Amino acid sequence: MGTHVIKMPDIGEGIAEVELSQWHVKVGDLVVEDQVLADVMTDKAMVDIPSPVHGKVIALGGQPGEVMAVGSVLISIEVEGAGNVKESAHPAAVKETPVEAPKVEPVVENKPAPAAPRPAAACQGPMVAREADERPLASPAVRKHALDLGIQLRLVRGSGPAGRVLHDDLEAYLAQGQSNASSASSAYAQRIDEEQIPVIGMRRKIAQRMQDATQRAAHFSYVEEIDVTAVEELRAHLNEKHGATRGKLTLLPFLVRALVVALRDFPQINARYDDEAQVITRLGAVHVGIATQADIGLMVPVVRHAEARSLWDSAAEIARLATAARNGKASRDELSGSSITLTSLGALGGIVSTPVLNLPEVAIVGVNKIVERPMVIKGQIVVRKMMNLSSSFDHRVVDGMDAALFIQAVRGLLEQPATLFME
Repeated sequence: MGTHVIKMPDIGEGIAEVELSQWHVKVGDLVVEDQVLADVMTDKAMVDIPSPVHGKVIALGGQPGEVMAVGSVLISIEVEGAGNVKESAHPAAVKETPVEAPKVEPVVENKPAPAAPRPAAACQGPMVAREADERPLASPAVRKHALDLGIQLRLVRGSGPAGRVLHDDLEAYLAQGQSNASSASSAYAQRIDEEQIPVIGMRRKIAQRMQDATQRAAHFSYVEEIDVTAVEELRAHLNEKHGATRGKLTLLPFLVRALVVALRDFPQINARYDDEAQVITRLGAVHVGIATQADIGLMVPVVRHAEARSLWDSAAEIARLATAARNGKASRDELSGSSITLTSLGALGGIVSTPVLNLPEVAIVGVNKIVERPMVIKGQIVVRKMMNLSSSFDHRVVDGMDAALFIQAVRGLLEQPATLFME
């Protein structure tokens, strides 16, 4: 038997250190080639570290949240054969750090409840003593089934090979919970449980970027009301006529197109500001960042050269990038290089928001929800679809008058959607 040491790889772009975000294995686990061992976070993206060998984990080189230098020991695996280190180099040359899970009450989970949760008593069953960060073996179908039932999968005892959780195990867990229902606490009982969540990985990067943006940029926000009745009618017509062959359109491609056209007259807004070098770079190309909520946090994949894309091309690219970001598969290139950002909470968009700039950009356009309201048009009260744009700008670069005129130009384009396509 020998030892194979995996070092923190050089992820590129001159990155000298990365943050260890999450372990997917622990000491004593058997791993196979290409199995993901850990997630590490760079300044731009989450990166999976796979195993190049089969073997048994004998040492971990750090704890989640620790910043590790490229080339430092990440993990040691016992393998058949000689391995890649001399026996004298192990274990002294390999740092073994026990990875302690955050102190979490066993039945607390920091996730939204499912849409139709079962009563609390129904989710009490024979629990398994797994670590809080341990990922139990289960198929995607079983994981979805557990999510629908409101079950924390790590608490379910698996009866399949290597402890894999099966559908029958979920049913057994629920059945046991039903038998304990009579002893379940009241919904009005006092609670004294607490949960401490380390701010690491993507959440730490988001916190740092948001804090940096609010401290460095001179934010100001501007809100404009837009009548989107006409553009929504056009969208519905295009979807009815071409949706089956070209794909369905959301409002986002129209907003991207409106930004592209409006920015022709406001080049100072399609820009990046290097405040250390005191240089503003105005771009001819429009690279639109699309703020996307993923399980690991807010990410901003970039629709490159939006000025050269049709509605359907933009729609397809937005959908592709959003899927990649939500699945944690977006590359560093896809998450960098935007010149202006579009952020939307969809139906949850509220009435108004104050989005934070995505530095070094100088503008971010926030989309609020569409609501039907009575409006007075030519002396008549009519029902129209109305939406607010809540946008923020860097006042060091963008004057208030220019910001207002820019958003009003976007409004005019959306209210008269034919002008989106006039040259």
